Amino acid sequence: MAAAQAQLLTPRWSVLRPHADQARLWNDHRRFQVVPAGRRSGKTELAKRRGVQLALNCDRPQGWFVFGAPTYAQAKRIYWRDLNLLLPKWAVRGRSASELTIHLVNGAEITVLGLDAPERIEGRPLDWICCDEYGNMKEGVWRENIRPALSTVGRVGGAWLIGVPEGRNHYYRIAQKAQTDSQADWGYHHWTSSTVLDAAEIEAARSELDELTFQQEYEGSFVNFAGRAYYPFDRSKHCVTGLPYDPRATLVFCFDFNVSPGIAVVCQELETRDWLKGRDDVDHLVTAAIGEVHIPRNSTTPAVCRKLIQDWGQHAGQVVCYGDATGGARGTAKVRGSDWDLIRDELRQAFPNRVTFRVPRQNPRERVRVNAVNSRLRSSDGKIHLLVDPTKAPMLVEDLDGVILLEGGSGELDKKHDSTLTHLTDALGYYIERAHSVGKTRVQTAAV
Repeated sequence: MAAAQAQLLTPRWSVLRPHADQARLWNDHRRFQVVPAGRRSGKTELAKRRGVQLALNCDRPQGWFVFGAPTYAQAKRIYWRDLNLLLPKWAVRGRSASELTIHLVNGAEITVLGLDAPERIEGRPLDWICCDEYGNMKEGVWRENIRPALSTVGRVGGAWLIGVPEGRNHYYRIAQKAQTDSQADWGYHHWTSSTVLDAAEIEAARSELDELTFQQEYEGSFVNFAGRAYYPFDRSKHCVTGLPYDPRATLVFCFDFNVSPGIAVVCQELETRDWLKGRDDVDHLVTAAIGEVHIPRNSTTPAVCRKLIQDWGQHAGQVVCYGDATGGARGTAKVRGSDWDLIRDELRQAFPNRVTFRVPRQNPRERVRVNAVNSRLRSSDGKIHLLVDPTKAPMLVEDLDGVILLEGGSGELDKKHDSTLTHLTDALGYYIERAHSVGKTRVQTAAV
């Protein structure tokens, strides 16, 4: 649908900027399209428009067009509002907000689905589907659920598989298939965020992200994450003995829940210009790991808290707690309330009216958390944003140096390689991902 025609539907069909790679995708009508493009580069916008176009022009009985994401909440957030705005009133027969389905006057339906339960796609002919953030979906969802649903006799369906790469997992393999397809069913399209976003935004992201994460998120590259999980960490650069501590500034406690070992990491955000001289590679604002708790065996959550109180109970400023949203299924939750209940009971006595908790409803994905720590260790512009005092947090140093990735995986941590590792970096990662995640950027979608 040309941009000029699209304007006639609703105001939401704004004219888009010229972009050669996006135009090639729009004009490619092969059955399956694989689109690993950079973050905020317009691929989802094109998918919304293509799906609406196909549904409006559908002449099949009970046509079904689906927009899917890894979870229901993601799918609703990404698609529901915009799809309703893209559809003209004359084309809509009704809507079901509870089922996230729009019924069109031509008998077609547009449905928004979370594919965490991929069987939702089964049971009826599927004419077209967009799988957004496909790299985060279950590995078998295409082969076992979606592909069969697109194979109804007499009405074969199509699909767009879009998103940012997630290491070299099933998305990588299907991208390779699309580039080598011998039956001409598959199209492959790729472009970087720098062809759409402002140069200043790209440079801001480059300064916040580590090199591999920047390549994955903004260049849409299938990065081979292998070896050390926290590969930017260098003891000679990231370890600084005698990091300063400000008793009136905010103190951060980071928790991960285990019995062996019981752990916590202690951090502050520091300004370096007054005390760190001759280090042009270190940013003027850093996350400083200035302490830890490490109880090797038979620990409890109250024991970890009491050690924190012993070491930091005289702190005069605010205390903020971050950590594992699950509350520690392997910890002491089964004894007396949740682990977070236990932490509140202990710390509110030591820091009355000065302790707060910033715990999300669910944990970030492991790869996201690791990427956040790596970006803090060294962004792709070479700057260090995280320092560790090796005398006060020696086990955190061992974690950063020793955690490895699962061989043959797509960036998962190898938790079995050394059972003493991963816990402190997990705790630190919960904080860094929440406090220092890259800010959302405004998309400037190009023309089709």
